[in-house]
This record gives sequence, structure tokens and C-alpha cells, in this order.
Amino acid sequence: MITVDEALTGREALLAAAGNHPYARHALRDDRAVRGWRHGGTVGWLLPPGEWSAGGAVGVPGPALDVFAAQRADGTLQAGHSINVSRAEPAEVAARLPVARLIEWDFLWTTGPVPRQPEQDRVERLTEADHPALAALIEEAFPSTTSRPGEPGIVGWYGIRDGDRLIACGADRSRGDIGFLAGLTVAPGLRGRGLGAALTAGMTGALFARYDTVALGVYPDNVGAIRLYRRLGFTATERRTSIKLA
Repeated sequence: MITVDEALTGREALLAAAGNHPYARHALRDDRAVRGWRHGGTVGWLLPPGEWSAGGAVGVPGPALDVFAAQRADGTLQAGHSINVSRAEPAEVAARLPVARLIEWDFLWTTGPVPRQPEQDRVERLTEADHPALAALIEEAFPSTTSRPGEPGIVGWYGIRDGDRLIACGADRSRGDIGFLAGLTVAPGLRGRGLGAALTAGMTGALFARYDTVALGVYPDNVGAIRLYRRLGFTATERRTSIKLA
């Protein structure tokens, strides 16, 4: 049993407590009720059933892990649920929670227009008719991605064609009031030609028509992608740890 410093109800209360942190703005959709807490320098929350994650937090990871451990002990969180906290040491997580999988990643964002790229005008919004071509490109170029046609949470797709062939694609996984890019990939034989930069710039420009902030996620060992994203203005960073509970 743990007593939090303050119980919070509703998205606006949570965002105010979190200082409108971009990750919280992304994680907390504005069309769902949510409850959360402030505890020891952390603001955290539980999401309604059916969401992409059972809960998350921003701020010092230790207090967040303490709260989630208590919720795992009382059955609020269960095996198979995923939670997301600010970057925590694996040993710190394992000391509090049963871990089935732990993934470290970086949440990057920008609030300004990206530098224009030479091939940017080739980026176009795709339709459901493009799903077979998307599936084929993803299987060839990025089989480990969690963004595939038809998956929940995907708002739309963008791509670049060479004639009738789809050679680059990315998913719009915007949620809350943050635009979010995911699953960006280029056909293997065409990498290094500026298509990834063009796709990122084109999609970011399209999302800025609807949002004041655009973000994306990247693994910290993907040095080339991080270099590209930073060159395009994604310089703000929140280091994250995603935990699937055993």
C-alpha cells in the first residue's frame, strides 16, 4: 500500500501538474477520462482499458515505479500490461516490478517548421487502396515495426512513390494534442538519397497544419536516424523506458 501525495482526475488536471509536458500531452487523449497522481516529483496516470498502454508517468522514475508496483500488487495492473516512465535503470525497475520486456527509447519533438528538403514535395497522403503496397514495403524494409496498415491508433499514412512503386512510407499516429510520426522507412536499395529526410519533413509539415508540436520515437542506438531527426529540428528529448509486466 502506498499513499500518493495528490490524487488527480481528468486530463487537464494531469497536464497542469505535469507542466504540459509534451509526452503527457501525447499520452493523454482528450476524449477519454483518466485518473492519476502526483508523487515524489512524478506525475503519473492510468489509462482506460483498450488504450495502447495501461499507464505512464513523467518525472523522477523511482516514485512512479513505487506507485506502479503497488498497483501491480493490488491487481490494478496485471501481467501483459505495459507502462511507460522516464528513463529508469533496468535494475531499478526489476527491483520493484516483474518484467517481461523492457525497452529504452527516446521521445523527440519540435515546435517549429523543419528545414525544407529537396524531395519533400513528393510526399503524399496515402489511402486504403495503398495498404497492400504499404504492407509489402514494410515487410521488406522494416519488419520489426509496430506500425502496420489496419492497426488501431494509426490516423493515416504518407509515402513517396517512384512511378507506381511505393518507396518510402510513414504512419501518422497522432494522439492527444501532439502530432506523432511512426514507422518511417525507405526501401533498402534507395537509402542515403535524402528520401528519409524528405518523408520526415513532408509529414511534419502536414501535421503542423493540425498541431503545434510534432514528435516521434527512436531507439537510442539508431544513431543515423537520431542525427537526421536532430538536423531537422527534433532536438527536444525525453528519454523513456517502456515496461511490459510479467
